[in-house]
Amino acid sequence: MTWQTKLLVVANRTAGSDELIEALKRRAGKGTLSCTVLMPSGPGAREEARERLDVALARMAAEGIAAEGVVGIDQNPLFCIGEVWDPAQYDEILLSTYPSGVSHWLNADLPQRVAKLTDAPVQHVVSEPHRNVA
Repeated sequence: MTWQTKLLVVANRTAGSDELIEALKRRAGKGTLSCTVLMPSGPGAREEARERLDVALARMAAEGIAAEGVVGIDQNPLFCIGEVWDPAQYDEILLSTYPSGVSHWLNADLPQRVAKLTDAPVQHVVSEPHRNVA
């Protein structure tokens, strides 16, 4: 049986970005990969988040990336990760954000906080706001 890495991808507005898709393709090139895309969303924004997530998942599937999606319970990504993180279910985490200065997640030092919360390998991908983002 071939080992399959289970990757938790945390993204919101960058979920369908070229940079994230390319990072997932590079990661899949290292071995069999299964992704769960977690999209944080607060009350009143869940329908919009679900639509964005569905577009991103369709784009990933078109690129050959096996992924499923979950709309998070809160707009705070750390709360969402805390709710779904299970080291028996996931091996790694990939965070997708806009660049520093634009990203609220980076302003809150999210990559380091997620690594500390989960004790898992965390990769960070930066997507440019002007690029193709779902």
